[in-house]
Amino acid sequence: MTDPVDPDDGPAHSATLDVEFGPSVVGLLVGAGGLLFLVDPLVGAIALGPIRARPVALSTVVLGVGFCLGAGVFGRRGHRLFAAAHAVFGLAWLGVGVGTALGSGPLVVGAVLPVVAGAGWLVAQTQVW
Repeated sequence: MTDPVDPDDGPAHSATLDVEFGPSVVGLLVGAGGLLFLVDPLVGAIALGPIRARPVALSTVVLGVGFCLGAGVFGRRGHRLFAAAHAVFGLAWLGVGVGTALGSGPLVVGAVLPVVAGAGWLVAQTQVW
């Protein structure tokens, strides 16, 4: 194709879909975590082998894994701010999930504190931009 606006030469756009593996997996995990959160009132506890867990509890682990993977994806691309934000929130979500599973209130509160601090740090970083 020599001229992108030539009507005789077919469409000017590519018919292929460009999907990257890392960001796609992150999106699927975060979407699955959100879906687990939303279906909790509809399905009740889910059996995972000998363990029964509510989908809302599972959503924290899935979100945590997705955000931690997102930290690696952004880090490899050189986006340090986004990588740091994903790492903080990923570890915090995993902490909430583990704290809930162990019935440890202090661990849950300890996991929420980095979320609050991380949100404040991200707001402060917008002033730098």
